[in-house]
Amino acid sequence: MPHTPIRLNFPARRWAAHASAAAFALVGLAACVAPPARGPDQPTLSPDRVAQIVASPDRSEADRRNDARRKPQEMLAFIGVYPGMVALDLSAAGGYTTELIARATGPTGRVYGQSPPRPPSSRPAQPEGATGPMPAAVAGAAPRPSPMALAERAKNPNASNIVAIVRPFEDPVPPELASNGLDLVTLMFNYHDFGHMGVDRAAVNRAVFAALKPGGVYVIADHAGRPGTGISEAGTLHRIEESFLRNEVEQAGFRLAAEGNFMHNPADARDSNTPPPPQSKDEFVLKFVKP
Repeated sequence: MPHTPIRLNFPARRWAAHASAAAFALVGLAACVAPPARGPDQPTLSPDRVAQIVASPDRSEADRRNDARRKPQEMLAFIGVYPGMVALDLSAAGGYTTELIARATGPTGRVYGQSPPRPPSSRPAQPEGATGPMPAAVAGAAPRPSPMALAERAKNPNASNIVAIVRPFEDPVPPELASNGLDLVTLMFNYHDFGHMGVDRAAVNRAVFAALKPGGVYVIADHAGRPGTGISEAGTLHRIEESFLRNEVEQAGFRLAAEGNFMHNPADARDSNTPPPPQSKDEFVLKFVKP
């Protein structure tokens, strides 16, 4: 199915004023390329291939520093990425996960990195705390608008299958893919933010469900909250209760397929934004499947 060129109609916001016209042209060009059809029963990447992707010498130094807390080898293996996948990375931000999936799906795959069309109207009570040791230069860096960051990543031949899209969270998928058009959707450590941002989470999950092919996978990772807190501490501690998130996603029709324990930290009491002494938050990863 041919693609309709993606229109990046940014409102007159401060962050958009710094957008690069050349970067947007690159994004628009990539968006016109039709995604490949899914092959039958394609095997997931081997552990050796996943390790090669993570160790690629052309990955940025900032991404390599992030690897210590994001555990990319375990994450890619858990997701079950295979070449040729058509994927959507919800709330792609700087594109750390977007690029990893793009490298894993290869030149026959396509990865859409989604960001909302404007900054959220509401702000959390406090900034998100550190989730582990991070160099000051990285922690204090001013982030670029997501479409610019993704366009920069797409300049790398090994990640040229990244397509930046600017769409609301409640309608995150390009129309030509919105019905059974995706193999994979990921949402990394941002589902809890929907609580303080006022996002209609049920609409998000319905849209993802409709866009995934039967058997398609929805993988969500987030910071674990204490039992009984639900999503009430999203804007303060930046956490969400795992069972609360699971229940919301299953209400859209998804079936839980697997739980990833590789980001759990039992030493985290889950009662603060940045666990003392500085350490990683207790985090969970859930894989849902569209029946």
